[in-house]
Amino acid sequence: MTELLIADDHPLFREALRGVVSRTFPQTIIHEADQFDSLYQLVERYPDADLLLLDLDMPGARGFSALIHLRALHPQLPIVIISAHEEPIIMRRALDHGAMGFIPKSSDARQLGAALQQILEGFPWAPVGIENGPGADDDEMAIADRLRDLTPQQFKVLQMVSSGQLNKQIAYDLNVSEATIKAHMTHVMRKLGASNRTQAVLIASRLGIPDDTAIQD
Repeated sequence: MTELLIADDHPLFREALRGVVSRTFPQTIIHEADQFDSLYQLVERYPDADLLLLDLDMPGARGFSALIHLRALHPQLPIVIISAHEEPIIMRRALDHGAMGFIPKSSDARQLGAALQQILEGFPWAPVGIENGPGADDDEMAIADRLRDLTPQQFKVLQMVSSGQLNKQIAYDLNVSEATIKAHMTHVMRKLGASNRTQAVLIASRLGIPDDTAIQD
């Protein structure tokens, strides 16, 4: 019996994806998350799941940061990106950061089923033409290595700072003191090699997706 995790913030797409998976793999157990916090809890609850289908634009961790962080915490969990971002450079970067595959959201049910079948058999899958993308450069890979050193709480604080929240807001949301948030950011800056929080955000933004490729998915 296959156990599959789906992480996407659009309920209609999750429903459609669940339908394709259920028809293609009738014995599959599916668990879902609509934001990074619930996804993190889901992965902790089902660390031995067969596959995670991850959207690149999950609330709470955009771009490749969620992929990198989860691969560091759960290297045994195969992760496949399923996204409306279909540029070869985005696909190549996802694979460079540890994704086992990249499935465009424009894929029809037959292609999606075939891709999942191949991946569940242990073989990577990506669309033809992905080799035309330049992929992640050395600087980006070095930043990814530093991001892997962050604890879950440090990662969460960095994502909240990157979204523009102040220490006071973050402390309130996480139910901790401002001093605790400042301590987390001190560790984040040290691990990322940043001299201040603005620089830490800029470093982390290298793992995002440029605005000129943004797609509402």
